Amino acid sequence: MYPHERSLVKKLKNKPFTLVGVNSDPDLLYLHERMKAENITWPSFTNGPYGTSGPIAARWGVRGWPTIYILDHKGVIRFKNLRGKRMEEAVEKLLEEMAEKQGN
Repeated sequence: MYPHERSLVKKLKNKPFTLVGVNSDPDLLYLHERMKAENITWPSFTNGPYGTSGPIAARWGVRGWPTIYILDHKGVIRFKNLRGKRMEEAVEKLLEEMAEKQGN
């Protein structure tokens, strides 16, 4: 999963795009080691050791991992659980919509 996300982050570096991770690892030291080993450079938050019952997962309705939400520039969830090329296409669509609304 991570190679595609790394590629997307790099490709959209100068665009209004941010990838944010939420993790449920109970061992923070292990989590940080894995993030370093996997070269995860985007912001990531911990949901605590509670799995889908943790505060972030509960608020966002996460039922399993990974769950992917794609939000627009207003914070509205527009897509859910897209992966690979479909994820990239959805992000590009939202960036195009935003540019059109701004008249660019």
